Amino acid sequence: MQDINQYYQDVTATQNNFKDISKRLVALEKLKSSITEMSSEIADALRKDLGKCEFESYLSEIDFVLHEIDVAKKNIKKWSKPKRVSSSLAFFPVKSYIVPEPYGTVLIIGPWNYPFQLVLAPLVGAIAAGNTSIIKPSEMAPQTSKVITELINKTFSKEVKCVEGGVPETTELLDLKFDYIFYTGNGVVARIIMEKASKFLTPLTLELGGKSPCMIFTANLNLAAKRVVWGKFFNAGQTCVAPDYIMIQEKDKNSFINEMKKWIEFFYTSEVKSSPNYGRIINERHFDRLTKYLSEAKVLLGGGHERESLFLEPTVVEGDLNHAIMKEEIFGPILPIVIVKDYEEARDYVLKNDKPLASYGFFDREEDKSKFVKEISSGGMVINDTLIHLSNEKLPFGGVGESGMGAYHGAYSFDIFSHKKALMKRSFMFENSLRYPPYEGKLNLIRNIMKYL
Repeated sequence: MQDINQYYQDVTATQNNFKDISKRLVALEKLKSSITEMSSEIADALRKDLGKCEFESYLSEIDFVLHEIDVAKKNIKKWSKPKRVSSSLAFFPVKSYIVPEPYGTVLIIGPWNYPFQLVLAPLVGAIAAGNTSIIKPSEMAPQTSKVITELINKTFSKEVKCVEGGVPETTELLDLKFDYIFYTGNGVVARIIMEKASKFLTPLTLELGGKSPCMIFTANLNLAAKRVVWGKFFNAGQTCVAPDYIMIQEKDKNSFINEMKKWIEFFYTSEVKSSPNYGRIINERHFDRLTKYLSEAKVLLGGGHERESLFLEPTVVEGDLNHAIMKEEIFGPILPIVIVKDYEEARDYVLKNDKPLASYGFFDREEDKSKFVKEISSGGMVINDTLIHLSNEKLPFGGVGESGMGAYHGAYSFDIFSHKKALMKRSFMFENSLRYPPYEGKLNLIRNIMKYL
């Protein structure tokens, strides 16, 4: 039986346990060992929850977290070191530093689409920065939630706790005073969390989603289609940065669809339902939501589905701007195609909507690439591919506007879970009396001195 209040008392009482960097390193190594030992159980849980094949589970969930741990272990001493910055001569002699320190106790709330990675990767950053944590996996991926609980109980005593459950448990957690909240999910819940956080003025990171556009303005339709098919239908389209819709010129539309068809069959065979490399929709509610899109859209490719097995075939549809499919984040294996006359029309459509979590553009001309980077605002961006920016821990991952706030991965995870404390150290060797009252007769002198500081 979970005692959320007791868990909270445990993690807050042990806040000082990770102040020592050596203890953080030990904790990260223990976490790595536990994940390695339980990798088959983790992969099995992901298969049961999402139909993920072993390759997808390892690449995008297990190894992703292991890599984050390795990066943190390698760099944690450097990241934790106070950074010397220049000082004003007005208070000479003085030394100034930026000192990273942990917030204290962190709440991490994860989603269901990458239910292992998107809980454990933030946890790595929280530990590296010296925080204790309560993590809340998604109840919509129950097998993965269960294995995460086993993993945490095996690895930690009181510094990290795992709370399973749904809305009641999450609500109870949000009523507690945390020092930082990290949430991955949708904008509706994000607003509830922000409102709850405002009670204690708790800082937070929101990793959300949105409609990530993909522009096709290249003669290399074959390779563009290959990379779009991979990025869109990975995890059965249930990826927050998956291409949400295609914008392409009329002259290229049919050829692009044909190339997509070829690569779908190459990746998953002509009988996608039997492919061991293609996943399933998370539950019946989301399956019904996705198939409702199909009832009002013109299907150009695919469209096969079976509710009993939660199977929905990779599908391409006409992108009707008046339909819900072009107004809501799809989060599934349905890809609308929108016809545009040129890049400018595509750009204007993106700009009049909310800023997306990711944007993709396939271009041949350097001029078009430069305009795309300069004119489109999004959390992340890839030119001539999809999804791959997540693989580089040296790049921050996060949203902007409706797609979220704050960014993590690698050093950015350490930064987001660290308060940057300003520190100045002065000597008793010299005292400048100009700053002290009485001020009469000092103002002109101060003005002249400040010109040179």
